[in-house]
Amino acid sequence: MSKTNMPHEGSDSGLQNVKKFWNARPCNIRHSKAEIGTPRFFDEVEKRKYLVEPHIPGFAEFERWKGKKVLEIGCGIGTDAVNFVRAGAEYTAIELSEASLELTKKRFQVFNLSGSFYLGSAEDLPAVVPVQTYDLVYSFGVIHHTPYPQKAIDHVKRYMGKHSEFKLMMYAKNSWKNIMIEAGFDRPEAQAGCPFAFTYTQDELKSMLEAFEILDIHQDHIFPYVIEKYVQYEYEILPWFKAMPPNMFHTLEKSLGWHTLVSCRLKD
Repeated sequence: MSKTNMPHEGSDSGLQNVKKFWNARPCNIRHSKAEIGTPRFFDEVEKRKYLVEPHIPGFAEFERWKGKKVLEIGCGIGTDAVNFVRAGAEYTAIELSEASLELTKKRFQVFNLSGSFYLGSAEDLPAVVPVQTYDLVYSFGVIHHTPYPQKAIDHVKRYMGKHSEFKLMMYAKNSWKNIMIEAGFDRPEAQAGCPFAFTYTQDELKSMLEAFEILDIHQDHIFPYVIEKYVQYEYEILPWFKAMPPNMFHTLEKSLGWHTLVSCRLKD
């Protein structure tokens, strides 16, 4: 069993541990040294997030959802959220972490944007977010952190219609990152002690998404920076990646990327 695929705890206690973990340090909160909650802070968080994970805008296709209804499962501190809304989407989010959700609400307030926000677990989605049809259900790097990911995925079906799309990112088992984790050289998240960080092969994800027609599935993203420099906001590429031509590195990302990106819709 992969070290990132540890046995489940009871759902309630497991979710409380997940909430505690992300409340203590919301994802990407250290992407800026500016005062938390200021326009500069949020702008710098966004700039750094998309610098380090440049594949996200292309996957999310923000402009495509203009005038459409978007439900995000796990909005974090709202970087993708504000980009959906700026592109013209009607936006709704569910988030487990109170600290993260408050920052997202603050972000929307700072930039005079509007959305609907719900505090709760993806495992309890229909009990938290009123069931209606969305054009896009989006979840980037979230569902693999809940104790029972299949439960969350099964709920998504209730929020989709014939033409709806489900886009999700899940951690890849067959990846450079997971190889390093298994060898004891890395960990799933920047902070230690993440309660759950499940990894999956593409075949395992297809099985979990049995009710869906897969439109696209591929891997991307290898973090290439020297971590000791990166936390100081310096971007020095690790020597073994620096030696690679860019095309070679991107080819490696497609084969051993940490992020499995899936686009799918309900089967007829």
